[in-house]
Amino acid sequence: MSRICELTGKGRQVGHNVSHANNRTKKVFLPNLQNVTLLSEMLDRSFKFRVSTHGLRSVEHNGGLDNWLLKTRDEKLSARALKVKRELKKSAKEAAAA
Repeated sequence: MSRICELTGKGRQVGHNVSHANNRTKKVFLPNLQNVTLLSEMLDRSFKFRVSTHGLRSVEHNGGLDNWLLKTRDEKLSARALKVKRELKKSAKEAAAA
């Protein structure tokens, strides 16, 4: 399982540990990923995602999962999130047509 946030695309970063003597050793900074269940109000369903804590705060700040998915570019989203986004667009079209 890759260490990438499914909603924001945030992944690992590489840097250095720098000692007092200025010795540099490689270090990997991993995002704080959590398994969460998010509720879609438009679809009236819940979805399980692996999301960074930063991404979770961003989703809540933007008005929930539905608004976040509709505003976010497809390149940032995982395959599972893209599938949910397509379902949201489909249900929005059906609601507008009715």
